[in-house]
Amino acid sequence: MRWKRTIQLLDVHCEGEIGKVAIGGVPKIPGNSIAEQLHWLNTDPRGQELRRFLVLEPRGAPIGSVNLLLPAKHPDADAGFIILQPDQAHASSGSNSICVTTALLESGIVEMKEPETVVTLDTAAGLVRATATCRDGRCEKVRLTMVPSFVHELDVELDTQQWGKIKLDLCYGGIFYALVDVGQIGSKIEKGNAATLVQAGMVIKDAINRAMTVVHPEIPAISGVAYVMFRDVDPDGAIRTCTTMWPGRADRSPCGTGNSANLATLHARGKAKVGDVFKSRSIIGSEFEVGLQAETEVAGKRAIIPTITGRGFTFGLSQVALDPFDPMAAGFAMTDVWGPLAGDI
Repeated sequence: MRWKRTIQLLDVHCEGEIGKVAIGGVPKIPGNSIAEQLHWLNTDPRGQELRRFLVLEPRGAPIGSVNLLLPAKHPDADAGFIILQPDQAHASSGSNSICVTTALLESGIVEMKEPETVVTLDTAAGLVRATATCRDGRCEKVRLTMVPSFVHELDVELDTQQWGKIKLDLCYGGIFYALVDVGQIGSKIEKGNAATLVQAGMVIKDAINRAMTVVHPEIPAISGVAYVMFRDVDPDGAIRTCTTMWPGRADRSPCGTGNSANLATLHARGKAKVGDVFKSRSIIGSEFEVGLQAETEVAGKRAIIPTITGRGFTFGLSQVALDPFDPMAAGFAMTDVWGPLAGDI
């Protein structure tokens, strides 16, 4: 074969959300920390080329993420990773952390011990502790101890042309979120409304990022609202969520970092305390357990330590390659399947 580059991918999904894990052929990423590597991927043309190679057509698809498995930079971590999506490389993700943990253990990269294996993941947002329940050579479920989550600002008012004045919470759960009660846009979190929710999420994300600047007080590489997550409460009390992702799709999982951010709002409003556990349900009905493990501080701000529990499943093994004569090496996206903003990619 005349391939210029090959990368091996283990196909994994977490509660329906695809998080492929690049387990072989990952090039060396410059940086002394995972946060510095994230910055390089998002600012250096070579980093952007790698992301586009993996996530855009003809090698990629509009669903899911690709996780770059990297050597850990922190001495206490077993492995590092960075999430690649069409817009940029991202610092943290609950569903992708579960996918990576499942991939590490079920591939044998990290030794699986039954009935429980602890894997520490090095991310740009900090260390994530993954406790995997294991039996008969597979991960039955993974409980994540997430990075500290905190409220940036509650009840932010945003003027919109479509829905008038809406309120949202700006919060951090590993990345920054705008959290919006779905009733404000006259919709419900149901599979049939996915396109409507995504289009609304893109409008709100753009508006809030133009109106406000948010930067992590200790990790400047993490800035800007990454996602808009719509939320509601089901009749049984479960938190119903839909995280909307650029350029135009809905997270299939309940969303780990989004629920971490939302838990910070519940804590700030006195609706959640240490020891509480909530059920969160996605737009397709899959579920996470969301727990409040501890209170803490981040740069003087009140913060919490959330836990996220869910399941990961491997479903394939593939290899992507680059023909040096391929005129579409840079990748592309079209509005027919990627959404109306794909023309900006």
